Amino acid sequence: MRDLLNWLDDRTGYRAILRGALYEHIPGGARWRYIWGSALTFAILVQFVTGIVLWAAYSANAQGAWESVYFIQYEMAGGWLLRGIHHFMAQATIVLLVLHLMQVLIDGAYRAPREVNFWFGLGLLGIVLALSLTGYLLPWDQKGFWATKVATSIASMTPVIGPSIQNLVVGGTEYGHYTLTRFFALHAGVLPAALVALIVGHIYLFRRHGVTVPEKAKAKPAGYFWPEQVLKDGVASLVVMATVLVLVLWKGGAPLGAPADFTEPYPAARPEWYFLFLFQWLKYFPAGWEVVGAQVIPGMLAGLVAAMPLIGRWKLGHRFNLGVMAALLLGVGLLTVQALAADRSDEDFLAAVERAEESAERARVLASSPSGIPAAGGLAMLRADPLSQGPALFAANCASCHRIDGHDGLGSIPVDEPSASDLAGFGSREWLRGLLDPDRVQTDAYFGATAHRNGRMARFVTRGIARMDPELRAEIEKVVVAVSAQAALPYQAAADEADQAIIEEGRALFVGEEINCARCHTFPGVEEGDDAPDLTGWGSREWILGILHDPTHPRFYGEDNDGMPSFGVEGSLTEAQMELLADWLRRDWYRPPVASDVDGTTPPPGS
Repeated sequence: MRDLLNWLDDRTGYRAILRGALYEHIPGGARWRYIWGSALTFAILVQFVTGIVLWAAYSANAQGAWESVYFIQYEMAGGWLLRGIHHFMAQATIVLLVLHLMQVLIDGAYRAPREVNFWFGLGLLGIVLALSLTGYLLPWDQKGFWATKVATSIASMTPVIGPSIQNLVVGGTEYGHYTLTRFFALHAGVLPAALVALIVGHIYLFRRHGVTVPEKAKAKPAGYFWPEQVLKDGVASLVVMATVLVLVLWKGGAPLGAPADFTEPYPAARPEWYFLFLFQWLKYFPAGWEVVGAQVIPGMLAGLVAAMPLIGRWKLGHRFNLGVMAALLLGVGLLTVQALAADRSDEDFLAAVERAEESAERARVLASSPSGIPAAGGLAMLRADPLSQGPALFAANCASCHRIDGHDGLGSIPVDEPSASDLAGFGSREWLRGLLDPDRVQTDAYFGATAHRNGRMARFVTRGIARMDPELRAEIEKVVVAVSAQAALPYQAAADEADQAIIEEGRALFVGEEINCARCHTFPGVEEGDDAPDLTGWGSREWILGILHDPTHPRFYGEDNDGMPSFGVEGSLTEAQMELLADWLRRDWYRPPVASDVDGTTPPPGS
């Protein structure tokens, strides 16, 4: 082994290189205040290693990016840990850079002859921030997509050349595949190469000029980089790694939202915490003046910071620079706290965050289903999911009249009063019990705000059923079970299967003389009723699709239709959209297996 090492040293001179690196002279000895540069270098090294491994499993295209990140996060062995380290170490890198910059300013290590090294450090900060911004988009989820769209729109504010800059960054006028590939090229190629170049130059200049020693440390004995400072740097790097691992384990890895969808607004979009101050700052500038807050003032402040080595030559320049640094950090901190406080008190934002988390969880559930992610991608998977699309379709097309458990499907309560029945649980036994309840049929949950408030059905319930003796009213429950069975609701299937005898009794009672619903309604095997909606298949997918298509059809309300649009006839909804809406109303969507499926009990509606 010795001969091999001697041969290698003869050919490369590695021993002299190591000796020069490890036995660097440190005036005043090793100090804890010198750890920031080494801890920062360690963090960047971790980013390079984890980034290369992630790169091996990542697909940089708009149809496969989210899918590949899902694979990394949930299917690749250790992928969640690796991605979590990369995510949180990126944030730690920014913190370490700021701390290192503070140490340089406090020690006056930016003054001659170290001006160029200070500027290299500012360049490193800019590149790290750019890496964070470009990496934010790569998962191609809703949060990253919309936050990046907001961030890149700042470039368009630049006078004269703004639109051209934005088109160059975005890859055209629309955010899509070219945007992702350009950001990936920047994140994985251009910016890391620039970062390495600046680090090499930064270290070279640091070696050339040496450590800036505080006055009170000059009297202390000198030391060496090895082993005293290496031990301190190693401890600092371990603390950084341990902190990141705690965050990864606490959060379960890096977050992954629902697949990016440019057609779906995303009110929950916010930049990462280290850009929140700029987000809050821009709120203070009225429309048309954003360029001042986004570019002019930040540009002037950046220029002031870059001029600190020159300002520091003056008698009071160093104190001025420290004051500027303190003011900037205080301002950034206050703006960040204001942004966080504003979001915590914004009910609309909190509701949007909750919906975003639900959408992300739903995407994960669908991706882990037996059918998995389709060839068309994660977005197509969500767009074909009733639970994901139904609430928005209902809010946009139905909530002006109807409600779902009192809200518009998305959790908000419309300003206008409802003018049609509440459709929560439509087709179920519970919904039908309410319709046949004399105390509820004329409330807003059913016919209270409609033209049918005093119609034949309402009169039958408030007069006929209300006057029935208790024994006959008990028989109404069997009719409820029989009619509701027509819906074939997935969450009611077990109960329908167990109650076949009751269903048969209810069918007979439906046409019997005492209850005789067949006077108005058509039912399987009954052709008497012709002036009320056909209850054959009532609440089933086919029945709901029919009434969505054309409620004025004789099978439904005919001329008595109370303002319900004919979505299919008018073309205001496509066939696929009506199917999604019908399935959502019926709560007919994929559910992952749960314990209740194993023991034979029925999961609660909506689970």
